[in-house]
Parts: sequence; C-alpha cells; structure tokens
Amino acid sequence: MTARDLNGQARNELKTLSKENADWVARHLAMAAQLIDEDPELAHSHAMSASRRAGRIAVVRETLAITAYATGDYALALRELRTYRRISGRDDQIAMMVDSERGVGRPDRALELGRAVDRSALPAVVRVELAIAMSGARLDLNEPERALTELDIPELDPDRAFEWSPALFAARAAVLEELGRTEESAVWQRRAEIAEEALYAASGAADLETIFVEEIGEPDDDPADNLASDDAEAADIAEFGDDHTDTQPSERDDPAAPDAASSPAATVEDEVAEILSDAGIDEPDEREI
Repeated sequence: MTARDLNGQARNELKTLSKENADWVARHLAMAAQLIDEDPELAHSHAMSASRRAGRIAVVRETLAITAYATGDYALALRELRTYRRISGRDDQIAMMVDSERGVGRPDRALELGRAVDRSALPAVVRVELAIAMSGARLDLNEPERALTELDIPELDPDRAFEWSPALFAARAAVLEELGRTEESAVWQRRAEIAEEALYAASGAADLETIFVEEIGEPDDDPADNLASDDAEAADIAEFGDDHTDTQPSERDDPAAPDAASSPAATVEDEVAEILSDAGIDEPDEREI
C-alpha cells in the first residue's frame, strides 16, 4: 500500500503536511478505505492513527467519522462529522449526520438537521442518501406514511438503475412492508435486486483481482504535524498488534545471509592468497612494498 493508493483529491488535502508525514497519513487513509467493508474495526484503527498526526485535515476527520459510523459508534461519528463539516464547509455527509442522530436516539433532531439543508444544492446521490435517512427517522417516530413520502423524490425511477437505485428501492420496499402493503413491497424489493445485479455487471467488479497490501512503515514524528503526544507511535504499535507485523524475513534472521566475517573484501583477499599459494609464491611483505 502506497500513498498513491489514496485518491488524488484526498492526497491534495494532505499537501499542508510534511512530505514524510503526508505519505504516512495517506497510506493509513488508503488502508481504511480498503478495509471499511470487510473489517471496520481495523479500518477505524487506521483512521485513528491518521487523525493523531493530521487532525486538522478535513478528509482525515471525514474518514474517522465514516469508520466510527461503520463500527456503530454514532456519537463519535456525529462529533467527527460536525468537525469535518466545519473545516470543509461541505454538506456531502449530511445523510450520515442525520443517521448518526438517529443512532444516538434523537430522530427529532435528525429530521430538524435534514430539513435545514438546501437539498437543491446537493448532488443527486447525497439527496437520495438524505431522503433514506429522513425516511428512517420517520419510521423511528412511528410515522410510516410520512416515511414513504420522504422517498417520493425525482431520483425514484423504477425503469432505470443509477448508483443510488438499489438502496432507494430497498428503502421503499421496507416502508411498504411496514405499512402492510406486502405485494408492493415485494415488487420494489425485486427492483432493488435487479438494479444491484445490473450495476454489478456493468462495473466489471467480478473481474477485479485481489489486492494485497504490505505493512505500513512508521515514520519519525514530525513536531510540526504531530497533534498527538510523544507516545503516539507506541500507541499505534499497540493498537495494530501482530496483524501489522512484517512477516518477511530479514537478512539478520536468514541463515543463508552473509555475516561480517564473510564480507566481499575478506573473500577477495582469501582468494588471492589461495592463488599465490597454489603457484608457490609467498605473499609479499607489506614492509617491502
């Protein structure tokens, strides 16, 4: 895993850091993105490590929020999302903020937060995510009819599949099920499955090769960038444990590796001495040279 495995836009945000620290943080962010689906806890550990050395960078706080949300720590996710929003000035994670308010048991606050945003200024995919989160908050308040209304948005097109279609169709199916309209629910659930299959096939994801990653090396702390204590690096090592130990044998542990006694210079001298001896010539005395 290298810094270039992080997307270019995110790497640009790290340019205010020293080169060494930016590289280190980028690799942790890339690892968090790589692991978020299969191992959210480990992804969160990587995000925490990045945050300790680049806590004032928006993408770092965003990643920490996303991994906290994935592990079910909604209070931390909400706190980090607020910080990300304040630093970046963007509302692209508003749906996760709404859902995090739901996660901490405040559906009323969730609806208030969602209504305060200008939806027309949001990208389509964010509008859909927000509609789904708002619908969920309505269900939390036992308002299924209003939950269905939250999903009546222009992006709800049953005849075409967009990146947001599977989740939107499935959300509508869940609300219809809640209303007891089981036949309609089954239709929308089937649409969600068809849309997901179509998008998966179009993406070529089935043909992707497995990506293998190597250990992320720990650089020396940069006092100008490090927001953590002097124990940050030790905490990282304890945090990751043996899962991040380099399993490649070193020359020091390799029985076949040459030691100091068999260095190239010593080997050449031995060979010269052996050739002179075979030829019956004594080695020259250094005092005669």
